[in-house]
Amino acid sequence: QVQPVESGGGLVQAGGSLRLSCAASGRTMNTYNISWFRQAPGKEREFVASIRWSGSSATYADFVKGRFTISGDNAKNTVYLQMNSLKSEDTAVYYCKFTVSLGGIRLEYWGQGTQVTVSQ
Repeated sequence: QVQPVESGGGLVQAGGSLRLSCAASGRTMNTYNISWFRQAPGKEREFVASIRWSGSSATYADFVKGRFTISGDNAKNTVYLQMNSLKSEDTAVYYCKFTVSLGGIRLEYWGQGTQVTVSQ
């Protein structure tokens, strides 16, 4: 079992910045990658960014490229999402997901989410 916990959300003005953290406890030694998703009211959950735990290769959704940066600290089992130049449309609950690879089977563990609100 892996238990991810997000933090760092809050209220920020458009153009501002926030840094989200996702710290995981439990059996994280087989982590394959960690992803950030978000869900705005009335919309489906969408992919934001992900990072491979080995090698730190990152992938971003087009709508955050150049504004958001995902990074990880293996020693702390923590992943960060630095969000700059925030827009009102970035308002959503942000979730992190740990994907663990065990014997060819991938298991996914979600955090409870953290609210990000960007005001005009």
